Amino acid sequence: MGLKKKMSNLDDLVVGGPIWMILWSSEQSRGRRRWVFVNPPSAIEVAYRSSCRCCGISRSSIPFDSSKALETPILFNMAEDEEVVKSFKDLGLRDELLEACDNLGWKQPSKIQVEAIPHGLEGKDLIGLAQTGSGKTGAFALPIIQALLETPQSFFACVLSPTRELAIQIAEQFEALGSGIGLKCAVLVGGVDHVQQSIALAKRPHIVVATPGRLEDHLSNTKGFSLRTLKYLVLDEADRLLNEDFEKAIDKILESIPRERKTYLFSATMTKKVRKLQRACLRNPVKVEASSKYSTVDTLKQQYLLVPSKHKDCYLVYLLTEMSGSTSMVFTRTCDSTNVLALVLRNLGLRAIQINGQMSQAKRLGALNKFKAGECNILVCTDVASRGLDIPNVDLVINYDIPSNSKDYIHRVGRTARAGRTGVAISIVRKKLPKFPAQEEEVLLLLERVSEARRISEMKIKETGGKKKKRGGDEGEEDVERYSKGKSFKKSKKK
Repeated sequence: MGLKKKMSNLDDLVVGGPIWMILWSSEQSRGRRRWVFVNPPSAIEVAYRSSCRCCGISRSSIPFDSSKALETPILFNMAEDEEVVKSFKDLGLRDELLEACDNLGWKQPSKIQVEAIPHGLEGKDLIGLAQTGSGKTGAFALPIIQALLETPQSFFACVLSPTRELAIQIAEQFEALGSGIGLKCAVLVGGVDHVQQSIALAKRPHIVVATPGRLEDHLSNTKGFSLRTLKYLVLDEADRLLNEDFEKAIDKILESIPRERKTYLFSATMTKKVRKLQRACLRNPVKVEASSKYSTVDTLKQQYLLVPSKHKDCYLVYLLTEMSGSTSMVFTRTCDSTNVLALVLRNLGLRAIQINGQMSQAKRLGALNKFKAGECNILVCTDVASRGLDIPNVDLVINYDIPSNSKDYIHRVGRTARAGRTGVAISIVRKKLPKFPAQEEEVLLLLERVSEARRISEMKIKETGGKKKKRGGDEGEEDVERYSKGKSFKKSKKK
């Protein structure tokens, strides 16, 4: 366990040595955090610091008051917060999986993998929150495959995804990790022949990766297909799957699988609404967070461009030509926009291709493969390509249309700066409204009077303690009445 465990108050007392640090509780001391170090153990010192980091703390010789310590200490590893676990072997994975990770070039586990895999191996339900491109698929795939190795059976796990492309990508990840053990995986998504998928199910695969609608269809109509023996259910991009769009399909799927199972929820933007989480039938889940809510990675540079609406296309072409050597994704709001923009860019000699929800699955996969292979270096897309797709060489994300949802923005810009790489996200903001004609010189004539009014107001609030008045208080009403009877406020005119 790292050092970033939340502390109970702003003034925790810490006792520690060169290897271990012990967290104690103490009284607040002038809004600062009190730290006690034992190094060597015989020499006790107390250090004060306002932040919670333990690097660079100055020490002072203030006596340690043992009466303020709790009887039971909590131990924390004093190793650096970044990577306490050095390898996948330290997480408890079997040799077959260690070899598979090595073949994929996974040398060290990511933060979400360090936090989630041990709990998964212990058989606990998980709620995982991590930034895009941080290895969430490996965090739930590795514990499932290890459990499958211990108790092999068909239809062992089911992974649900909100988009077809993400489902196909997850299946490829499972097959790569299980290539050495003969793992079989079936993908059930729309836009693909139903009969071919039924044949794949008849072969009784170990893992089923699906979109909710197509899985519900097979559960209802494919003879002999059942998930009654399912051991694991995974909802990738869980916040999206638990929305109303998938409500009917998810409810039918949950009715068709056993309640005694392990359930994993993973996303970069997790919902905190209890009602939604309860629908997934979690049992005492462990919540692991490798990032704060709605956060992006530090290696992502985010910028915006304020442009006139009629010149929006010109600025887009300018950005793409300025970064002509980059691999770029351009996000629009509608399917029609992707078609028009891709055609405009191709007419200007740029290698652009579009992907949207109105295209057939074969065309969507073909466009995605061309983009991944480098035949086209610009992908114009809707939010169908915003979640989960792992295209490592994306350098630039452009929001041609600003998303209406903050979660969608996080997922869009998460297509770049993945797995420790750098990336740039630029949002094109249109100037739609005319500017209000306010003269700065005229406005600043009010500066002195407004500043004085604010100063008097802040003094009055401090005098009253800044606390809310009890119900029935009429002091505020008196102020309003007094000011309303006073002289009207007028601007001074220029002489």
